Amino acid sequence: MNAQSEEVPGHSWLGAPIDARSLFAPQQDALMATLRRLAPADWDKEAVPGWTVRDLAAHLLGDFYGRLARDRDGYRGGPGFARGESLEAFIHRINQEWVDACRRVSPTALIDTLDLIGGQVASFFEAVDLDSPSLGVSWAGIDPAPMWLDSARDFTEFWTHRQQIRHAVGQATDHDPRYLSVVLDTFMRALPHTLREVKASLGTRVQVRVDGPAGGTWTVTATEDRWSLDEPDAGGPAARVRLDAETAWRLCTRGIQPDAAVARARIDGDRELAEAACRVVSIVY
Repeated sequence: MNAQSEEVPGHSWLGAPIDARSLFAPQQDALMATLRRLAPADWDKEAVPGWTVRDLAAHLLGDFYGRLARDRDGYRGGPGFARGESLEAFIHRINQEWVDACRRVSPTALIDTLDLIGGQVASFFEAVDLDSPSLGVSWAGIDPAPMWLDSARDFTEFWTHRQQIRHAVGQATDHDPRYLSVVLDTFMRALPHTLREVKASLGTRVQVRVDGPAGGTWTVTATEDRWSLDEPDAGGPAARVRLDAETAWRLCTRGIQPDAAVARARIDGDRELAEAACRVVSIVY
C-alpha cells in the first residue's frame, strides 16, 4: 500500500481533525515498559487468536518498518496484491508472512529493535503535516485519507496491541485518558461509514456517548449525500447509545461482538438505528 499523492477529497463529514502527534513518544515508552516487564513464559501466551505475545510484538515491528519505509523513506518495494485479493485478505496475508518470518527472532532482539525503530516512528509522526494526503482508512470509508486520520489510526493500533499484550499476561486495560480519549475519538470516526447503508430521513441524528474521563459524545447526522459527524447538533437524536469506555473500545476492535455491546448499552429511541451504530468497527476486520 502506498500513500496517495493526489489531493485529499473533502472530508469534513469525518468531524474535527485529531492531533495525536505528541502521544506517539509516550505511547512508545509505555509499550517498551510493558514488554520489558514480561517474564520469559509470557512471550508464549496467546495475545489474539492465533498469535502469541511475541507474534504480536513482531507484528508491531512490521508496522513500524512499513510506516518508515513508505512515508519517511519513500520506498515502494514490498509485497503487492495477489490477483483478486481483497484489501482485508492482503493485509492479513502480509501480516502473517511477516510474523512467520520473525519467529526466529528472540524476545530480547525484538525488544531492542522495537525500542530503536519505534522511537524513529514517534519522531516521524511528531513532524507530519496533518492536512497532507496519506493512506486510506478503509473502516472510515476514505482513500486517500488526511494524515490526521491516518496517524490517529496508527496510534489506535499501537495502543490496542499494547492492551492485548497486557491482557494476555493478566493486566487490565490502561485507561489513561491521555491515550484512551484519542483512541475513542478516532474509533468513532467510523460511524458515518458504519451507517452508510442505513436509510433515514434528512436530519436524522444518532448519538453515541461513552462514559468516563476518556469518553465523549459523537452525533452523526443523515445528510443528502451521507451520514456526517460535521453537522450542528441541533435537536434531539432519534437514537441514543450509551456505553462504558471498556465496552466501546473492545467493540470497535471486535474484542466483543455487537450483540454483546448492545446488551451492555443503554439505548433510548429508535432501536434499529441504535443497533446499527453498535455495528461500528474501527479496524480492518
